[in-house]
Amino acid sequence: MKNYINKILSLFSLPFVGWGAVIAIAITLPCEAQDFDRYFTDATLRLDYSFAGDALSQDISLDRLNTIPGWYGKRQHLAELPVEGNGQVIVRDHKSQQVIYSNSFSTLFQEWLSYDEAQTLRRSFENVFLVPMPKDTVDITVQLKNNRREVMTQMIHQVVPTDILIRHIGESHVTPYETLISSANPDRCMHIAFVAEGYTEQEMDIFLNDCRIATDAIFAHEPFKTMKDRFNVVAVKSASEESGTSEPANGIWKRTVLSSHFDTFYSDRYLTTLNLKDLHDVLAGVPYEHIIVLVNTEKYGGGGILNSYNLSMTHHEKFRPVVVHEFGHSLAGLADEYYYDYEPIPMYPHDIEPWEPNITTLVDFDSKWKDMVGKDGVDTIEGAGYSAKGVYRPTLDCRMRTNENPEFCPVCKRALVRLIEFYTDPSTALPKEGDN
Repeated sequence: MKNYINKILSLFSLPFVGWGAVIAIAITLPCEAQDFDRYFTDATLRLDYSFAGDALSQDISLDRLNTIPGWYGKRQHLAELPVEGNGQVIVRDHKSQQVIYSNSFSTLFQEWLSYDEAQTLRRSFENVFLVPMPKDTVDITVQLKNNRREVMTQMIHQVVPTDILIRHIGESHVTPYETLISSANPDRCMHIAFVAEGYTEQEMDIFLNDCRIATDAIFAHEPFKTMKDRFNVVAVKSASEESGTSEPANGIWKRTVLSSHFDTFYSDRYLTTLNLKDLHDVLAGVPYEHIIVLVNTEKYGGGGILNSYNLSMTHHEKFRPVVVHEFGHSLAGLADEYYYDYEPIPMYPHDIEPWEPNITTLVDFDSKWKDMVGKDGVDTIEGAGYSAKGVYRPTLDCRMRTNENPEFCPVCKRALVRLIEFYTDPSTALPKEGDN
């Protein structure tokens, strides 16, 4: 989990088919594709939850179930995770209890638990997860983990796909959107949606231009540049009543579609939206899985949360590097590689190996980039994950460390390649423990 409260206060900071044909198809169709068609329909089950609690105890409550036309997530490696994350959603077939789908995530709620406020106050946070729509009854487990990679709390509930109270959305009203990049294979790609926040109807041309700038910035970087045909990118024109975003510290509150604001957790430049149901309502019926929210503001700020969203300001001179950096967080769970001379909150216990692929405490270095040491400047350099001591990064500099470095380091590039191949190449196998 990323701690953003002091994140941007140092030099290295960043804000936040006749029979013959049938037989041929049966032989060539990947086994996991058959598994998808066995268990799921081409639709999305959207799960809305409330996460609540404090530093001592946490609770998960189901808020609402929704179904949306189309499924835009993975269709292979259904029960596997490319990154562990700080939480997981696990779908089991009710009859056999076989895991038929899983995904990982991180949340603002888990981050908030690391702040002093969580010692004396209980709060609740919206969270939304997407899974393919099951054909039959399933049991869903939602788990939240702490920074020692231990399950803090979990909830298990049943979903019956014929339940009349599952809300149908995205069928008649869909937010207008434009396609910026069309993938070579829509069923073997990663679907990204840019979402407008703080742009009025009259400012949609500005938003579309900002989307093109962000797209150019992301796909100028490897491995996105080489693997561009594996992405489908759309720009969702969600109009706000007012232009800009809220700045509570300055007494500015704007009426925007996602109610985004600076000063999240009282950090001046931490720009987020806590309204995840509104965000996914805007996206209902749009081809999406990964989300980049562009905020119409000149003020520096943003954030990136694994499999939740990447949010960035657009009209600051650091827009390009920031949106790329935050995409590293939200897409692949890459950690921040910078550190402070002091550590406000120990995010990574030094006796536990972090799950993030680009930092290590050397507790289980074999599972990280040990095989890459000595190549292309890769080493173990102390100072990463906000800690000056005990946490190590692969190289002197990287896009995940400073705004100034133009590229991802070799370790981050490999992690990104593995993730993209996991989603888009059905023949790809995940590395086993200790296999680099």
